[in-house]
Amino acid sequence: MGQDDGANSDEDSTVSYPATYFSQFNPVSVDDMLSRIPGIELVLETSRGGFERFNQQDRGLGGSSQILIDGKRLAGKANEAREQLARIAAEEVDHIEIIRGTSSGLDVQNVSQVVNIVLKSSAARSSIAAQAGMQRYTDGNVEPEATISLTGQRERLNYLISASSQSFYRAEDSLEVSTYPNGALNEIITFDRVADQNAYRFNSNLTYDLGSADRIALNVLYNRNDPPSSLTRSITDYNGVAPLTTREREDVPATQSNWEIGGDYEHIFLDGSRYKLLFIVNDRDNEVLRERWEFDAPGEVERKNLFLQNASSYQEKIVRTSYTWSFGEGQGLELGVEGARTTQDTSLKLGRPLNGPADPEVGGLVRIPVGNAVSTVEEDRVEAFAVHNWRLNPRMRLESSLIGEFSEITQTGDVYNSRDFQFLKPKVDFRYDISPALQLQASIEKVVSQLSFADFSANTNQRDEDQDTIAGNPELEQEQIWQYSANLDFRLPNDGGVLSSRLFYYDVGNSIGRIELHTPGPRLAATNGNVGNGSILGFNFDASVRFGFLGLPQALATFGLLLQDSAIDDPLIGIERKVVPYDRGSFRLGFRHDVSRLGLNYGFNYRDRIGGNRTLFDIDNVLYLNAQSDLTVFVEKSGIAGLTFRLEARNLRDHVERRTRFRYFGYLRDRMLRETENFALTTGLQFAFSVRGNF
Repeated sequence: MGQDDGANSDEDSTVSYPATYFSQFNPVSVDDMLSRIPGIELVLETSRGGFERFNQQDRGLGGSSQILIDGKRLAGKANEAREQLARIAAEEVDHIEIIRGTSSGLDVQNVSQVVNIVLKSSAARSSIAAQAGMQRYTDGNVEPEATISLTGQRERLNYLISASSQSFYRAEDSLEVSTYPNGALNEIITFDRVADQNAYRFNSNLTYDLGSADRIALNVLYNRNDPPSSLTRSITDYNGVAPLTTREREDVPATQSNWEIGGDYEHIFLDGSRYKLLFIVNDRDNEVLRERWEFDAPGEVERKNLFLQNASSYQEKIVRTSYTWSFGEGQGLELGVEGARTTQDTSLKLGRPLNGPADPEVGGLVRIPVGNAVSTVEEDRVEAFAVHNWRLNPRMRLESSLIGEFSEITQTGDVYNSRDFQFLKPKVDFRYDISPALQLQASIEKVVSQLSFADFSANTNQRDEDQDTIAGNPELEQEQIWQYSANLDFRLPNDGGVLSSRLFYYDVGNSIGRIELHTPGPRLAATNGNVGNGSILGFNFDASVRFGFLGLPQALATFGLLLQDSAIDDPLIGIERKVVPYDRGSFRLGFRHDVSRLGLNYGFNYRDRIGGNRTLFDIDNVLYLNAQSDLTVFVEKSGIAGLTFRLEARNLRDHVERRTRFRYFGYLRDRMLRETENFALTTGLQFAFSVRGNF
């Protein structure tokens, strides 16, 4: 690899990789190129440092993104840039930048680091990337997969159009053993579940340059993802004179679909200032029906004992506009406003085999009244924002922002409620280039979590199969978190790797957990609600190192460690507990070796959580989730007829997911143990084979 083909750093601490750098690896897509860049996991890992709670299903768009294409963010949420990287042909790329600094010239606020994919510019170019493959699951089932995408440019028009079919088939075997406090058997439950899920996806991204100063873009996505599942369960009861076994069968047909249309317009003025207008409209529909039948033996009469139907429809309409300009010495300012209307409609129907009139709308069973079962939640939200970037000197940059959020959430249906919220969300991000290779970043930010509308109305209980539904809470309020972090990022000489360490502390207010729901009768009930204040302390260390010091510059090892401690006083259970999902932490280990002369690369990736690290408390039970691990091994060969062949083995350790639940008489805080459930689930090994190429 010649010097001109390697990574280059400029005075703005941006690291650039020309396309020639990747030619030795025979990449097919942008994903292939990124996987060869040391430290790329730090850029693309959105859940780093416990951020997952605030990055999932956020409403609106916000000003942050980690991936740009030609310096621009895509006007999409579900149809965002990360989803496109495997679909953009490698031969379309001019170079890739890792942007480590902040600047008003960026199309986004730089949360940590940003990847910018710069495509070639040509009057006419096009390429087709295609992939076909199959996955084999532990029960012997084989599912095909395919993706095809077209990338190119015609004069002022740039386009990316793709279609894919992907399998999410899942086969589970499980065993649950229930015992009494004295160790005596209560019951043993075994079940087999199969989810035959396939996702069909079409998306397009079109960009047109109206002139040297004006640009428009349009993005379209349609996704169909039906996840029907079936289950058979065997229950052996040991409470009688002799063990008694009954069986249950469940059918769970389900439909899921979503579409999204997004677009943006940008105008650059003669003085370099910039105006941008962006919009997104999306829709997501889900419907799940769970019906259960009980029978004594195969072939005998089945008795329906459950009908549970849950349907939801979710829509967003978002408009964001901003104006950015530079002034003074190395300063820039962005002023803008974002408006969004979000609507979710939900309904839930429950039927049981009780005495009463049969209702065909609940499968011929007796309808069970469920409070707050039909609901429409609508949020109108406006955010006014100001972002100031200041290059203090050639080695120091400061980005500060202030967002004012104003919203109204109205719930109608079985329950009516309307509330107004106002929040100020400041942020300060300081970066100091101690040397061209070593950077210090420190930030303070106030984050306001977005409420899940699913918590407002009755919903199915995904945590506990013994409880079909969980009540909604129309009075739920947002969590407010002050986040403090400091990060050191060091790039080893000669593109030898990246070392990064990060210390963070979060002060959480109004944390969401389980609260008691007061209902008529003796039965205890809980729902999601605000439980109080908590704190989180954590440390990240990540390393991505080439083995050049061993004479293997094309071998790359990665390591990541996350350690966390958190605490909150929970009034429902009467003890101090951890703040979910900030458990004890996790670690990962990876290795990749490219043997370019053979067109071969191989490696592995291993992820695990630190054992005994996640506990979910409820009003009368507690669930302990043990560590989860995954080991994936792969080998890839390129250069045969211009194609790349990949064989991958997943879950190679055949991980057993273990959970333990303790159920109590009355309140959990009274510690009167009723039974213990030990649960084990396996999905088995999976093998995937694929063929990819550019045409």
